[in-house]
Amino acid sequence: MSQPTFRFAPSPNGRLHLGHAASALLNERLAREGDGRLLLRIEDIDPVRSRPDLAEAILADLAWLGLAWEEPVRRQSEHMADYEAAACRLREEGLLYPCFCSRSEIGRAAEARAEREGRPIARDPDGTPLYPGTCRGLSAEAIAARMAEGRHPAWRLAMTKALARIKGEPLTWTRFDPAGSALSGAPQDEEDGSVQPGSRPDVAGASEVAADPARWGDAVLVRRDTPTSYHLAVVVDDAIQGVTHVVRGRDLEAATDLHRLLQALLGLPSPHYHHHALILDEAGEKLAKRAGSPALADLRAAGETPASIRRRLGF
Repeated sequence: MSQPTFRFAPSPNGRLHLGHAASALLNERLAREGDGRLLLRIEDIDPVRSRPDLAEAILADLAWLGLAWEEPVRRQSEHMADYEAAACRLREEGLLYPCFCSRSEIGRAAEARAEREGRPIARDPDGTPLYPGTCRGLSAEAIAARMAEGRHPAWRLAMTKALARIKGEPLTWTRFDPAGSALSGAPQDEEDGSVQPGSRPDVAGASEVAADPARWGDAVLVRRDTPTSYHLAVVVDDAIQGVTHVVRGRDLEAATDLHRLLQALLGLPSPHYHHHALILDEAGEKLAKRAGSPALADLRAAGETPASIRRRLGF
């Protein structure tokens, strides 16, 4: 394998909190101990929630923690053409179709189907109702008519066609489990709670995990308001940047199934993956910007230092 390459990829829609710090520090540790590279990527495809000032705040928070990364920083908003090219390829192969349904329409259709079939609403791993395929069979004339009305579609992956396209190809992703971090379940010293020293990110003992992308249904790969989605953009970015090891939270583990499918369809390499434990609040909920979790900037203002943050997180 080439030089291990890790990446930390936050979205500038809020200030970083302890959960982000833990993930960034774990990536930094594994890159350093594996004689690898650490990249920083700003995932700012959301035209409404992403803000330049928050992107700069991310850089400042990470620098305050003592992290260093390779330049230049990749900002997704500057590379839309890369995602458009990938979407165009999938579209030309008949694997994407336009969807004009709103979220409320999808929700109502899912409720009606569940009531009709007498079972709970089918949902994807994020808890969103699975798309019922309302627009999957629209004719070219119907699509043109909707376009003429000024309706802008999202573009969905035709999951059944996509799976048929790779039929016969084992669809798995590689899990690696580094030692040496509280986030990865490493043993701690009983006296002071500190995490024992880590090891290099050797994947010799890695395991293969069977991917099940079908549970995502016809996922949106191109949003109405931007020419990509999270799933498509990260797959393209990881390939372009030569990322070999993706280290991110367990809340994104299910997404790896869909990402592995996109890699197969686009002929892209598949990194090794580690999904670390999440930092939880006193109520046992994961830290989140939208939940008002304390930002690193708030902790810094309250007297925390980079060293104390590292100690709190087991680094």
